[in-house]
Amino acid sequence: MSDNKLLEVKKLKMHFPVTSGNLLKRKVGVIRAVDGIDFEIKEGETLGLVGESGCGKSTTARCISQLHKPTSGEVLIEGNDITKAGKKDLLKARMGMQMIFQDPYASLNPRMTAGSIIAEPLQIYKNRGMLNITKTEIGEKVESLMEKVGLSHHFRNRYPHEFSGGQRQRIGVARALALNPKLILADEPVSALDVSIQSQILNLLTDLREELDLSYLFIAHDLAVIQHISDRVAVMYLGKIMEVSGSKELYKKPLHPYTVALLSAVPIPDPKIERERKRIILSGDVPSPDTERHNCYFYDRCPKRFDKCKDNIPALIDVGGNHHVACFLHHDEVAK
Repeated sequence: MSDNKLLEVKKLKMHFPVTSGNLLKRKVGVIRAVDGIDFEIKEGETLGLVGESGCGKSTTARCISQLHKPTSGEVLIEGNDITKAGKKDLLKARMGMQMIFQDPYASLNPRMTAGSIIAEPLQIYKNRGMLNITKTEIGEKVESLMEKVGLSHHFRNRYPHEFSGGQRQRIGVARALALNPKLILADEPVSALDVSIQSQILNLLTDLREELDLSYLFIAHDLAVIQHISDRVAVMYLGKIMEVSGSKELYKKPLHPYTVALLSAVPIPDPKIERERKRIILSGDVPSPDTERHNCYFYDRCPKRFDKCKDNIPALIDVGGNHHVACFLHHDEVAK
C-alpha cells in the first residue's frame, strides 16, 4: 500500500430537497443524507464504510462517482476536484473510478448479453474517441475479463436471467474492471447474495486488489464482512462519520459509543462467550435527517452523553495512532 492519496473527500454534503405542491413545486425542507464528511483512500488501500441502513453510505459513493451532484464539498481524484469538472473531464476521470452495485440483477440490462454488458464501457469510450481499441480487441478483452472473475467466456452470449446471483455479480465486477480503473466503489456488493457465495465474491475482490493494485471504498452494514476485507474502517451515522481507524484497532478498541454498540451486536462463534457477554441496546429510533442539528448527531441515543454534547458538534480528531473519533469523551482526554 502506497502513501499517495488516490481519493480525498472534503466537507462533502448531499442535501435532497423536499417539495410540496402538485403543480408549483415549493421547497419546504431538505433531507441531509450526507452532512459534511472527510476521509481519504490511499493507493492500494481498502476503506470500509459501515453503518445502519439510511445513514448515507450509498449516497456517499454516488456523490464520489458524481451520479449525485453534491450540494457542497470536494471530491479529489489524484488531486483533481471532479465536482467542478466539465462533462469531458468527468468522463475521463470515471475511467479510473468504477462502481459495483448492490443488486446484481437490477444493475444489469436484461436485454443485453453478458459479453455486451462487459464490453459497453469500452464501446462508449471508443465511440467518444477516448479509447483506441478495435472490435477484435474488445472481444478479446471481454473474454479475458470473464475468465479473470471466474466465468467461462463461453457464457458471453447468455442473458442475466440465465446466471445465478453470484455469477451476475461477477459480471458486474468484470464490467467495473473493463477500463482498468484504480478505484472501485463497491456499494454493498455481497449483501444480496447467499452467505456461501459472499465469501467467494470477497475472496475474488481481495485477489483482484492484489493482482491489479486496486483501491476500494467498500460499503457494507455487515461488520464481519468489513473486518475481513478492509485495511481501515469508517463508521457512519446520520450522514456523519463518527470514527475512523485501522481495522484491527477498531475491532479491538472501539472508542465511539455508537461503534461500541454496533460491535456488541456482532455474533461471536463461541457459545460460552456469546451467552455471557452484554449486548448494548440503543434506546429510541434514528432521528430524522430532515432537521439541521447543532449538537452531537448521536446525542439522542448515546448512553454516555453529557452536557457538552447537547449544544456542540464534536469534530473528527486524531486521538493517537491515526485513530480518529468524533466524541467529546475522547476529545477531553486528548486535551489533558
